[in-house]
Amino acid sequence: MIASTASSEHSHASDTARLAEVQALLEARLDQTPDDVASLIELSQTRFRRGHFRAASPPLLHAAGHMPHDATQIVALVQRLIAQGEIVVARRCLQLLAQAPQPPAELLATQAHLQFILGDHDWALRTMTAAVSAGVDSPGELHMYAMLLQFSGQSDAAQAVLERCLARWPSFGDALSVLVNLRRQRPENQRLGWITDRLRELPQDSAPEHCFVRAEFEYACFKTLDDLDQRDKAWAALDRCNALMRNLNPYDAAAEERVTAALAGMAEPPEPRHACSPGPLPIFIVGMPRSGTTLLDRILSSHSQVASAGEIIDFWRQLHWVADVPPARNAGLLEIVRRSARIDYRELGERYLAQTRWRAQGKAWYVDKLPANIQLVGFIRRALPQAPILHLVRDPMDVCFSNYKALFGNISAYSYGLDSVVHYHRQYARLARHWRTALPGTMLDVPYADLVQRTEDTVSKVLQHCGLTLENACLHPEHNAAPVATPSSAQVREAIHRRGLGQWQRYARELEPLRRVLAEQENGAG
Repeated sequence: MIASTASSEHSHASDTARLAEVQALLEARLDQTPDDVASLIELSQTRFRRGHFRAASPPLLHAAGHMPHDATQIVALVQRLIAQGEIVVARRCLQLLAQAPQPPAELLATQAHLQFILGDHDWALRTMTAAVSAGVDSPGELHMYAMLLQFSGQSDAAQAVLERCLARWPSFGDALSVLVNLRRQRPENQRLGWITDRLRELPQDSAPEHCFVRAEFEYACFKTLDDLDQRDKAWAALDRCNALMRNLNPYDAAAEERVTAALAGMAEPPEPRHACSPGPLPIFIVGMPRSGTTLLDRILSSHSQVASAGEIIDFWRQLHWVADVPPARNAGLLEIVRRSARIDYRELGERYLAQTRWRAQGKAWYVDKLPANIQLVGFIRRALPQAPILHLVRDPMDVCFSNYKALFGNISAYSYGLDSVVHYHRQYARLARHWRTALPGTMLDVPYADLVQRTEDTVSKVLQHCGLTLENACLHPEHNAAPVATPSSAQVREAIHRRGLGQWQRYARELEPLRRVLAEQENGAG
């Protein structure tokens, strides 16, 4: 073990020295040719790999001021700018790239992917439509096209694209998992027999890519059987799906606990005194995934003075930039907590606003709806003291079950086991309690049950908290035509309903262990 550790340390030291040499060579080259875009991009990447996140931005911004007439280089530049949180400049580069005359289909598809990453879904859909018209015809690109159609509310068009995909590529699980979620499966239109036939034909080995496809097909079985009210068979399919996903994405409970403990133990600075610069302000929506955050986003963005920015990670990006900590999952957040007393929170707030205000589309407010920002409430409060924070609170059984029965892909590892989902919920609940105690009045709790049962009173209270008055459109979010890029995009285009209340009771027998643990957790917290 000692020899192994020494070898690892030697390798790290060797990599560090090599990167320092590469950086010195690049800087020397740029002294001679300061506008060489390829070298500027490489210098940024090298500084980033050395852990110098802030220092990785200037070379990219310089390169953007000397835009090459080379589409490949512009794409590489935009990718790096997005990773650095330089969103405004990345958009400007993409807009310039979009002016290229007669771009090839593959370039259009690449642009659409980057526009999607930025969260500009209308733009991405227009570009991907042009790419398909120009001849793009691969499974991945058509899948992206279908998702963009779905996000924009064009379910029939999305279905046609997905069915075309499956006719040509019958083992294309990505298309199938989106297709079954477009609408409720009914006896007259379900394809359960086809799905089970394909499942038997899929490779049964342990290769990760094969396991993931099998999980997607098992998920499609579950969704279909659940819609058809064949609950025993549905649960068995969900169990098989989640067993595959657990093996692919092990949940690190200890890492989650370390992050929660660090955030809850973070020293509280003096009350923030700075005011945000004039201009549109964000409204943050936080909570557990699948707690109703998308519905609240749709309600708020139906207001004449509010736009939806969707699920964006901009605050997380800018927090890492200002703290000068390269993103590294939980390890990165732990390092930020260690540096939290030295962070310039005014700079953080202004940088976030500078990179996101374009999302307001000329309105006074824009909704930043990212449930995971529940971890960052303390940072948001310090950086943007005038920004309202709304916390969706859903019944623990319903929210845990809703996560367990969702297929998030190779993220959200907690969601693929009942033990892990209840553990993750425990960390979330601990943080929510901590913010209420440490920062009283910072978050407005919005019970999901109240939102769907006492809608007008609840929405009025939410809008009042944000400094807005009730408009009738907020009570009818089903008329909101803006894109919805979340797993619940189909449901939130319906009128507000109560079907999500007590949904777990359909599987009360299977979920009894979860209910007992949550009850013990609630009693312990009380």
